Amino acid sequence: MKINPYLVLGVSLFLMPSLQAQVKESLKLEEAIHLAWQKSSEVSLADSKVLSKSLEVQSVKNRMYPDLKISGQYQRLTNAKVDLQTGSSSSSTGGTPVVNQLVLGQVTASLPIFSGFKLRNSVKASDHMYEAETANALQTKEEVAMRVIDYYAQLYKAQKTIDLLSENKKSAQQRVDDFIQLEKNGIIPRNDLLKAQLQVSKLQLSLDKSTSDLNTLNFELTNFLKLDPSTVVEVLESDFANFDMSGIPTSDETALGNRKDLEAIQLAQKASLDNIAIAKSGYYPSIALVGGYTTLDLKNVINVQNAMNFGVGLSYDLSGILKNGTTVKLAKSKAEEVKNQEAVLTDYIKIEVKRATEAFELSLKQEQVYTEAVGQATENYRIIKDKYDNGLADTNDLLEADVEQLASKINKTLSKADSIEKYYALLSASGQLNQTFNLSKI
Repeated sequence: MKINPYLVLGVSLFLMPSLQAQVKESLKLEEAIHLAWQKSSEVSLADSKVLSKSLEVQSVKNRMYPDLKISGQYQRLTNAKVDLQTGSSSSSTGGTPVVNQLVLGQVTASLPIFSGFKLRNSVKASDHMYEAETANALQTKEEVAMRVIDYYAQLYKAQKTIDLLSENKKSAQQRVDDFIQLEKNGIIPRNDLLKAQLQVSKLQLSLDKSTSDLNTLNFELTNFLKLDPSTVVEVLESDFANFDMSGIPTSDETALGNRKDLEAIQLAQKASLDNIAIAKSGYYPSIALVGGYTTLDLKNVINVQNAMNFGVGLSYDLSGILKNGTTVKLAKSKAEEVKNQEAVLTDYIKIEVKRATEAFELSLKQEQVYTEAVGQATENYRIIKDKYDNGLADTNDLLEADVEQLASKINKTLSKADSIEKYYALLSASGQLNQTFNLSKI
């Protein structure tokens, strides 16, 4: 048959945009996690908070430096009446001076030297809050990494399931083709053919559902990683399904020493103690070194040049001594809140580590059972197929054995992904996920 070249060209031009629209990309799990750390909105927000805290630290430290102010005035006076009281009994015989302008310039400086240790404790509190925010940012990165791992696990499961369903559908369709010929020759009843066709339909429905799930997961992952929506992420087994058993934590002490959310609360607890000290500073006076320079020119009346001054300034809020007790109690109450939060989180971490450990150990046992089940189901199908070919088993037995064989392969694949996911969940619960993927690289 002669093929029209124009038809081929037209079909090619029609398909070209759709082929170019999708870009397949294989990302290793570590690469995807680093990409998420660089581009995800959650990490960007966490880094912005850290930057804000660092600027707050610098702002508090600036209060320890001298205050230097310069001010100047020029005023035009109209019909000002000036009466100089010199203290002499004699009155001036001269005429009243014309005063029509005022020039005033001042430079003032102040350096705090004591404020009840308020400035020192303010700096300590802001430093601790900056460190706490840094720890929170690292915890955010842990959570982002775990989200990527979850996406990869689900993608891996969906891709493997689609592969197995497609393979099984081909063999099921071949069975249907064989049954059609057998039914035409009267070797098998039509009912057997319909059962085989029904199995193909069920496989197609499962395949369509798995494909839809895969597309949804792929979109969510590309959106999370800020990739082009048309990108198709391929999860290769060599890029995902591996883990190092030597890194498994053996106790919750590892988690208590590594969890960044717990570290953040502990640092917040230190800041709350600093805030108590800040509140107590209200019981003390404030002392500062002060100095200045003044120049004054009231035309035709007085001219002051090089008027320098320096000394010590003292201020003491006496009413604050009575009122400050409530401020101190409030600071202590907030410190107690943070302490209780730390206790609650500590208990939660212990429970989370226990659950993650049990879930991981269970997944390993299930993976072993499902691996053995594949061999059992495969052998069972071989035996049933042999019996069917020899007329010792019916179509129901054959199709049932085929379904069990497919289910065992899918279960094995899913259990493998579950083991990987549970392994990383255990590392996350123990605060070791960032180290596993080398956060220092970004």
